[in-house]
Amino acid sequence: MRSVGTQAIGVRTPIIREGDPLPEMVVSSVLASCEELGVPLRDRDIIGVTEAVVARAQGNYATVAQIAADVREKFQSGTVGVVFPILSRNRFATQYKGIAAGAEKVIVQLSYPSDEVGNHIVRLDEVLDKGVNPYADVFDENDFRARFPDVVHEFTGVDYLKLYRELGGGARVILANDPCEILKHTNQVIAADIHTRDATKKRLRAGGANVYGLDEILTKSVAGSGWNENYGLLGANKSTEDRVKLFPRDCDAFVHTVQALFLEKTGVNVEVLIYGDGAFKDPIGKIWELADPVVSPAFTEGLAGLPNELKLKYLADNQFADKKGEDARAAIVASIRSKTLNLMGKDESLGTTPRYYSDLIGSLCDLVSGSGDKGTPVVLIRGYFDNLASE
Repeated sequence: MRSVGTQAIGVRTPIIREGDPLPEMVVSSVLASCEELGVPLRDRDIIGVTEAVVARAQGNYATVAQIAADVREKFQSGTVGVVFPILSRNRFATQYKGIAAGAEKVIVQLSYPSDEVGNHIVRLDEVLDKGVNPYADVFDENDFRARFPDVVHEFTGVDYLKLYRELGGGARVILANDPCEILKHTNQVIAADIHTRDATKKRLRAGGANVYGLDEILTKSVAGSGWNENYGLLGANKSTEDRVKLFPRDCDAFVHTVQALFLEKTGVNVEVLIYGDGAFKDPIGKIWELADPVVSPAFTEGLAGLPNELKLKYLADNQFADKKGEDARAAIVASIRSKTLNLMGKDESLGTTPRYYSDLIGSLCDLVSGSGDKGTPVVLIRGYFDNLASE
């Protein structure tokens, strides 16, 4: 019996710059790692490449001035409302500078007690202890501070109410969880939320607003900028004080190019995906990691769909509770080999967490590569599709 299952290996690469031949660099870096470790590359091994280096190699950037130009094109004059931005210097502060530069005045509406991905302005228990109803109560900044004097973010130490007010545009900050509250101040609105953006835009448009989401800003090049036709400014993050890196584009072409290069150089048919933020939640800080619009903007065909797995604990405790040792293992292996093609809803699959392969694998890649100085923007995953019955 094999004693090793899935392995996830961070792969170091050279520093990626705009214009670099990234597919070739990915292939050579992975093969160098395999040689160093003395392990072969096998069919259905997975190569994950972080979205950051894909966008960087593409030169997919935009400046504050280019964001402002697109905002001015969409909102001719007057006050612009920005609804439900997340509390993040990396993810929104520079984008906000562009919005503010393109508008005469900005009103920022924050959700509370936390933003969409779990960054807290105040704790929920504080809100409830003060008798505040977050479903109905609306505050301006001064009233909110009077109720909750400490609004500094627990992890970053940043006062985001102050930050967004001071970044430009003569911003006024209000706090409310009904997106239509902004319509009392302006009918020109940017829906800045990520995963709830469609519902937010639908409600605002029903209220008569002229609405664009962040996903609808920079969907084409503006004044020479980069762009993303699917996600616009969503998935962008800070590059410099006046420039953001956008989510990568042409992702399907990239993953298939990398797959073809591996086949050409090694004869091995690997799977490839681009990954961004993982989809998981911190149990202490309550932050949901996924600030990108999706975990994986592109992946090869073998990574489509959901796992179809048996729960070994269920089998061991039920069908084969009378077996031990090698007899139990042999019975479970036989069950794996004879399992049906669709176990959805079956007792023997209970607890196997049905999530798409791209979300599971992208989250694994994100955890392995980290977000700081590990220097491993590529991840090699070996044996992900193996199970106990694999020889």
